[in-house]
Amino acid sequence: MTHVAAKEAKAMAERNNNGPLSGAVIAVAGAGGPAGKATLRHLAESGAQVVAADANPERLAESVDAARYAAGGAFVTGEVVDLLDPAAAREWADRTEKQFGRVDGLVHLVGGWRGSATFPETDLNDWTVLNDLLIRTVQHTSLAFHDALLRSPTGRYVLISQSGATKPTAGNAAYAAAKAASEAWTLALADSFRKAGGDSGPAAAAAIIVIKALVHDEMRAQKPNAKFAGFTDVSELAEAIAGVWARPTEEVNGTRLWLTPQP
Repeated sequence: MTHVAAKEAKAMAERNNNGPLSGAVIAVAGAGGPAGKATLRHLAESGAQVVAADANPERLAESVDAARYAAGGAFVTGEVVDLLDPAAAREWADRTEKQFGRVDGLVHLVGGWRGSATFPETDLNDWTVLNDLLIRTVQHTSLAFHDALLRSPTGRYVLISQSGATKPTAGNAAYAAAKAASEAWTLALADSFRKAGGDSGPAAAAAIIVIKALVHDEMRAQKPNAKFAGFTDVSELAEAIAGVWARPTEEVNGTRLWLTPQP
């Protein structure tokens, strides 16, 4: 998108949206899955200008098109970004801020799961995969967007985590350890925001939303008799993500927001 086109789209979005996030520019990493689709839609319907990224162009296009359709032509764009490349992540952050003049949030939805039947059967190759998906992408996006979020009056970094990070099970050693590491990294980001604000309080906020697992309509259709006990619907997750901007910065910075009972 050219700079002129971005300015025109921004102006149109500001005229047409009066939602609680009207005018906000929010980037969504890992936007190609069901959670991404629901999040793009909810943020767009709330008035935000949404800049989505995913490594899979087909899944990304599907999510972006669905959000545009559901939100009545709201401003949603998509970019294929390799978040395992720190330079690509930084270029994405810089390009977004340059085009729109601000970045008010980064929602990190990049996920993946590997596990085993028992602890001794753990395949350490799983750790290699999960280290990339769940840790390195968090490192790269947080470092890339850190300064831009500080420049925003409502900067937010939102990580989606899983309850196993707090209470690991034997077969999920690699997954739980990777999630715990990504949480620790995000809490360090929160401390950076706190220190940047000094006596005035944190200048931006980094928060962790914790779920047990996600469910969406396609899963229910495939397993009509399943109860999905304790699962969070992707629409509920999207609502919780948007709600992070509605709360005071000092209230959400460095916190875990539980959508499942805390272990």
